[in-house]
Amino acid sequence: MTERQRLARIAWRRLTSRPVYENRWISVREDEVELPDGRTTIYGVVQCAGCVGVLPFLDQNTVVLVGQYRYVAGDFYWEMPTGAMQPGETEQAAVQRELAEEAGYGADRLVKLCSCHTSKSVVDETANIYLAEGLHPVQRQADPTEFIEVRAFPFDDVLRMVERDEIKDAMTIIAVLYAARRRAP
Repeated sequence: MTERQRLARIAWRRLTSRPVYENRWISVREDEVELPDGRTTIYGVVQCAGCVGVLPFLDQNTVVLVGQYRYVAGDFYWEMPTGAMQPGETEQAAVQRELAEEAGYGADRLVKLCSCHTSKSVVDETANIYLAEGLHPVQRQADPTEFIEVRAFPFDDVLRMVERDEIKDAMTIIAVLYAARRRAP
């Protein structure tokens, strides 16, 4: 094992931290950190609340996706309902809230598929990804900053949208691939 390989598992040590920017969705800080070899460097970190995503199944072969213009990406995309968790909110409550706000449904059954880091290098955010079944319409209180189109798709079409690089949202891609794997014989 080389020295660099040995150092690969050693935690970096934060020496200082300075807030740079904050709004209700994110905070940005600049840390001075000590690397495993003793050198120091500056590291920028974007912190977000934990988030949830849910792939809602109307029936065994049909999923609901939401479409919206994504400002940062500069285009309209289909994806599953996703959003930030609110302080003190459980994952399941956040999933039900986002499902209702964005798609107009509640779910009788939620299945957690996984947790993942949305970007492990500069963004501190963990995504909790679910599958929803037993959907029923609920009164929808939309987020005033979101303008969303809701549409049902055959699951096989959504899988092909992932394979053709038409769905760009990482959380949605992960959920669709997990769901496809669960359906495989």
